[in-house]
Amino acid sequence: MEHSITNNHRPPYGIIAILMIGAFISMLNETLLNVALPSIMKNLNVGASTVQWLSTGYMLVNGVMVPATAFLIQKYSVRRLFLTAISLFTVGTFLAGFAPAFPVLLLARMIQASGSAIMMPLLMNVMLTSFPPEKRGAAMGLFGLVFIFAPAVGPTLSGWLLEHYDWRMLFHLVSPIAVIILLIAVFLLKDKKGKVDLRLDFLSLLLSSVGFGGLLYGFSSAGDKGWDSPQVYMTIIVGAISLVLFIFRQFKLEKPMLEFRIYKYPMFALSSSISIVIAMAMFSGMLLLPLYVQSIRGISTFKSGLLMLPGSLLMGIMSPITGKLFDKFGGRVLAVIGLSIMTLTTYFFSKLTLDTSYTQLMILYSLRLFGMSMVMMPVMTNGLNQLPARLYPHGTAMNNTLQQVSGAIGSALLITVMSNRTKTHATDLAASATKHLTQQPTPAVIAEMKHQIAMKAMLEGINDSFLVSVGIAFIALVLALFIKRTKQAEDPAAVNTQGQKVGSKLAES
Repeated sequence: MEHSITNNHRPPYGIIAILMIGAFISMLNETLLNVALPSIMKNLNVGASTVQWLSTGYMLVNGVMVPATAFLIQKYSVRRLFLTAISLFTVGTFLAGFAPAFPVLLLARMIQASGSAIMMPLLMNVMLTSFPPEKRGAAMGLFGLVFIFAPAVGPTLSGWLLEHYDWRMLFHLVSPIAVIILLIAVFLLKDKKGKVDLRLDFLSLLLSSVGFGGLLYGFSSAGDKGWDSPQVYMTIIVGAISLVLFIFRQFKLEKPMLEFRIYKYPMFALSSSISIVIAMAMFSGMLLLPLYVQSIRGISTFKSGLLMLPGSLLMGIMSPITGKLFDKFGGRVLAVIGLSIMTLTTYFFSKLTLDTSYTQLMILYSLRLFGMSMVMMPVMTNGLNQLPARLYPHGTAMNNTLQQVSGAIGSALLITVMSNRTKTHATDLAASATKHLTQQPTPAVIAEMKHQIAMKAMLEGINDSFLVSVGIAFIALVLALFIKRTKQAEDPAAVNTQGQKVGSKLAES
């Protein structure tokens, strides 16, 4: 039986289920690998800056591919796009599992990313076109399960697998699941799509790739290489110039690759701004807490994953509930409550000590994610609801792209704050310790003092970085006060087309 996604009265639940499972394993694989980077360094004999390319390269391919998904979704059927995406992901996963050397593993990760980049925007677009606005909150809540549950399970599952198996098991675990989804999609995933007269503007693709790719690479490298590195500021400058040229070109094209006119819809523009700020604030918990738990407290990878699991599961459970609450009450109430909780808990994270209890960390992190669960999907859905259906692919592509770029900027900003403040605190603490010395210490005492100063300085650096994150979250809270419940806007293109049809009929008569 064939399905027409946009014309069916009943949502295509089978298609959505297949897309959801595919998106879930692609996100799960991304979070599984982050914990395994130290093991890969040892096994393949590469340095930290080299192994980081497994994450950076994955992110860069996503940054290049996601803006093009608006064009791909309009041009090709769901079946064709998903089969291409899951095939690329499956090939990449198999190749990674048997990679004999690091360059092969990096190539495999980039092949994975090229498939993964298509899945999330495709799934979100199908959800938007399959459900009316009044039921879209609950539907997007289910989408949030994929968006949230994979990152929740990933670190804990990865920690357990790495304690018992080689890092290759992370890929061997996902490979058969990917093959099964591919086979199911081949036989069951069917949808109709007429021939679409749409051609890709290759200059737009080039400018988009250099623009978004340059920004992502530049900001991602800033935390490691420093802002004064030519490799950082030159790629950011080139990326920014390319992005400006890309935007100007889109306004000149009759059928742009990525439609920037969606920002004339005020609630979409507002939701996009809030999502950018939230993505920046969100990384404080994802980056800084594991750093504190593992580097300062010496807690194992598996236990640090367990610490984050209850909050992530709570966020996953809340996602469909939040969706239903959104349908009933709208986005503003949920966003204001959620961001208030996020801001408050982030402030408490800025008061960490060398002996903050494991239970306290778990409760704070769980509350923070509980607040976040009331913000991400409602804000995004409220903005997308205002767009005409024709612009959904552009809205979803824009949201996904900006979240990646803002996440990279947020990471770079917070890591920079942490590094700089750690150096400042280390200097101050060393000066204070030297001042209070009454006699010449032994080498053992000096070594212990250096260790204590380093740990204390890093702790204060993390606290300062969390404090910056409080300010970022507060900006999002203020913006959330201006959210209004939206109705789908009239499509000017559709109105013009109808006007032309009426005009031609009048002329004929």
